Amino acid sequence: MDGNGRWAKQHGLPRVIGHRRGATALRHVVRACVQRQVQVLTVFAFSSENWHRPETEVKALMVLFMHSLRREVEKLHEAGVRLRFIGERGRFDNALRQKMEAAERLTADNSCMTMVIAVNYGGRWDLAQAARALAAEVSAGQLALDAVNEQALGKHVALADLPEPDLLIRSGGEQRISNFLLWQMAYTELYFTPTLWPDFRVDDLDLALTWFAERERRFGRVESTQPRVGHA
Repeated sequence: MDGNGRWAKQHGLPRVIGHRRGATALRHVVRACVQRQVQVLTVFAFSSENWHRPETEVKALMVLFMHSLRREVEKLHEAGVRLRFIGERGRFDNALRQKMEAAERLTADNSCMTMVIAVNYGGRWDLAQAARALAAEVSAGQLALDAVNEQALGKHVALADLPEPDLLIRSGGEQRISNFLLWQMAYTELYFTPTLWPDFRVDDLDLALTWFAERERRFGRVESTQPRVGHA
């Protein structure tokens, strides 16, 4: 969800206002994804690199995150959305961690859609923590060294129990994945739009879904497979 800061600059506003408008855009997109029967929606809310931003902006983002949880969790629960968080939580304060855990518990049995929020997440961190888990299993004698393979590692990365992403949508015009779901997106279709995130509307989502529906996905094979919108 890229472009909040640039949107604010274009409008002569503080960056935090851009983030607030971005939260509003996300609210509309989540509702639209539920209506379109998307099975899993993962959003990159705060990367592990975002801590390097100015302290005032980071603090404002944490306040906005807490406010959004207080405001939106009950609505998501009523809509049948299951909430999950991925990333290293240890850097967040206790109040925020407790709010995240409470949201996961409240929505754990919902099945309409799974919404994954990546916070303090990085794809390289994800691979490193999976490698540590495998190393611990080998060290404890629970796993033979020659059993360390793609399948074994894949069981320890974030979202291991969910379908691999079908579609990545990146707003803001940049054409890179910025350390997001590096393992999981091996065969994800990548869609880039110049629209800044606060200006991203349901029509923009539908354009991306239409583009995805026209893709021929072969996964390294010769024959084509029928595309589906399972994980965005």
